[in-house]
Amino acid sequence: MPAEITWWGHATCTVEDSGVRVLTDPLFGRRLAHLRRRRGAVPPDAAAVADVVLVSHLHADHLHLPSLARLAPGTRLLVPRGAPRAVPGLARVAGSRGLAVTEVGPGDAVAVRAGVRVRAVPARHDGRRLPYGPQRVPALGYVVEGASRTYFAGDTGLFDTMAEEVGPVDVALLPVGGWGPYLGPGHLDAGRAARALAELAPAAAVPVHYGTFWPIGMDAVRPHEFHAPGTEFERWARRLAPKVTVRVPGHGERVRLP
Repeated sequence: MPAEITWWGHATCTVEDSGVRVLTDPLFGRRLAHLRRRRGAVPPDAAAVADVVLVSHLHADHLHLPSLARLAPGTRLLVPRGAPRAVPGLARVAGSRGLAVTEVGPGDAVAVRAGVRVRAVPARHDGRRLPYGPQRVPALGYVVEGASRTYFAGDTGLFDTMAEEVGPVDVALLPVGGWGPYLGPGHLDAGRAARALAELAPAAAVPVHYGTFWPIGMDAVRPHEFHAPGTEFERWARRLAPKVTVRVPGHGERVRLP
């Protein structure tokens, strides 16, 4: 059975494969610090229902403690190794909600249910819990391996060994933008994401991490960086990876992929 992907906005997706629900980097609020949700409704309670939740790195828009507090007791949570030490609030939320936290590093694989496992893979991104502390906890991507192999990149830059370290995949969920008018190092824009797509060569791809949050008071600053990355990625992919099917869902839309 093909994987089904629901994009809730930013890097938050539900991956459904073989009866297993996998939730990525949950961010359910209307506002985060100086950012506000400009497109897409706040995800419904059903979005927080998952068999396993993947956290790619410690930035607050990916490791969002109030959103983790919405998970059902007993939900399994995979985080980069060292995350509970680096973010004491994570241990408090996990303890209060009864979340089952598993720390993982690149190359680790965790069985979720018979026939479905999650494999942690490297990412190239500053994984610190800014603005505090040294960079002790590396950022990760994940591959959900069930009937399909679905790569969730988290936040990452393009790196030479990406295809080798991620391995063969059927679906790629790739970040194509951000939450502000400029992208720093360790990110993919639409063009670089299409280059990554050409190297990974999956059957299908979905652009994520764009078009949801934007700094308050900056609506008129480079607005194309908010609105355009999804369709720009699709355009670049037609040029650089023409054999890959690209789907650009709206917020809350569910798509079925091979």
